[in-house]
Parts: sequence; structure tokens; C-alpha cells
Amino acid sequence: MERLINSKKMSHQNESTKSITFAFLANLGIAITKTIAAVMTGSGSMLAEAIHSYADCGNQLLLFLGLRASKKQPNKEHPLGYGKEIYFWSFIVALILFSMGGCFSIYEGIHKAGMHDELRNPLVAIIVLGVSMVLEAASLYGCITQINKLRSGESIWKWLKNSRKSELVVVFGEDVAALLGLSFALIAVILSTVTGNPIFDAIGSIAIGVLLVLISFLLGLKSKSLLIGQSTDSKTRGEITKALNAMPEIEQIYNLITLQLGSQIMVAVKVKMTAVDSVEQLIRNINACEAVLRKEHPDVQWIFFEPDLDV
Repeated sequence: MERLINSKKMSHQNESTKSITFAFLANLGIAITKTIAAVMTGSGSMLAEAIHSYADCGNQLLLFLGLRASKKQPNKEHPLGYGKEIYFWSFIVALILFSMGGCFSIYEGIHKAGMHDELRNPLVAIIVLGVSMVLEAASLYGCITQINKLRSGESIWKWLKNSRKSELVVVFGEDVAALLGLSFALIAVILSTVTGNPIFDAIGSIAIGVLLVLISFLLGLKSKSLLIGQSTDSKTRGEITKALNAMPEIEQIYNLITLQLGSQIMVAVKVKMTAVDSVEQLIRNINACEAVLRKEHPDVQWIFFEPDLDV
């Protein structure tokens, strides 16, 4: 049984690790290519995109750090473990997207708007942006593939709203922002080339910056909710309630509190237990309820059971 529980936990962690790995490898290759193209063309949009990709590489490394830290065992200082570490690093990633990605792109666009330098070798920029879009689309596809293993029939947008897997939400947000940003940059370079007016390149850089600021704000709000302490999603809470109601040892549920701690869940429950002849039997019944709950929900790591009388 313990082996089965650990196997399911590892499966969920592997889904996050694979998505982050796909994103990191794609962004590293894209960042290097964009940097070369930015130097060759003098494009502000291309430079903004290169900085964005380097920021994304750093973000993926931070998410790896968060996943690793969240696996540390509980201790006296942190009795409920380190699961929420991933929420902290997801929040830091949102801040980096805002500062290094969004704010720099806006600054670069404003700076370029006042210089009026024409693009050099625009065909290079167009080819690099096209290849980058293919790589980013592959990264997004990899992320969606991992999400599909978890969303159980929900639409992707509903899953993103309700999910407690902040690292997957962040990777998805980064990939979507990257694809849209590349589209803005490609349009800006083409318009600048066709019209001969470099202002479109500057506008593209500013548009990329505004996009990144918006995405980082939304990701920050998502991480903030989890960081300050959010219950598990309504589907899981409903399943836990259903499992408790089905237990013959429990007569009535008075209160149920869940708390999402990274990949783990804490459950605190106050119930009226079925009448028994001894305290020893009551304790055995509580232990039996906890064992069944852990069997049906391997992510439940901590259970606090409080038997009570009618309230």
C-alpha cells in the first residue's frame, strides 16, 4: 500500500518535472538564437524577446529549486513539511517575469522609439522568430500533455483556475506569454521591414512588455492564494467528504478543513463517531478511518481527527 501511495506521488511530481524540463531546454536554445539575431538586426523587439527567454530559463531553474525544496521532510521548525516552498518560488518567478521581462521590454521599446534606427538583416529576425515559435509551441504542447493527465475531464481554463499545481500553471503561463510575445515581435519586425519605419519595432517591444506584466500579475495572484494558505480544490474536498460519509464508524461530519501544502494535503475533521463500548474501540475506529482516507487519497499526508458530541 505504501509503495502504491509513493508511486502516485512520484507520478504527479514527474509531470511537473517533465514540463519544466521541456520549457527550460526550449527557452535556452531560443534565448541564445534570439541574442545572436538581436545583435545582427539591431531589433528592440528581438532583444526584448531574448531577455524574456533568459528570464524564463532562470524561472525554470527556480521552479526546479522549489520542487526539490518541497520534498524535504517535516521537522520541529516546520511540522507540516516544506510543500509550500513551491508556491514561494512560483511567486518569485512571477516577480521576475514582471521586472526582467515586462519592465525591461517596455523600457527597451521606449528607448528604441527615440532612436529611429532601421533594422538590419530583418530576414534573419523573421526566420529566428519563426523557429522560436515552433520550439515554444512544442514546449506548450509538452506542458498541456502533462496537464491533461491531471485535469480529469475539466477544460484547461477551469483546471488552471482551480489547480493547486502552481508550477504547472506558471510554466503554462510562461509558454503562452512567450508564444504571444513572439507573435507581437514577428508582426513588429514585418511591419518595420515593409514600411521602413522602425517605430513598429519599438511598439512591438512595448506590447511584449505589457503582455508580460499582465501575465506575471495573474501568476502572482495565483501563487499568492496558495502561499497564504488555500484549501484543496472543490473536487478533491468533495471526494474526501464523500469518503468520510461512507465510513460506518462516522455518524455525522460537523466540520472539515483542508489545506493544500504543495503536492500534499492536510485534513482536519470534527465528527460524531458511531457509539462504541470503549475508548480503545473509538481509537481503533478513528485509526481505521484515517487508513481508509489515506488509501483513497494518497496526497493526504496529515489527518487531525476530533471526535465530538452533538453541537
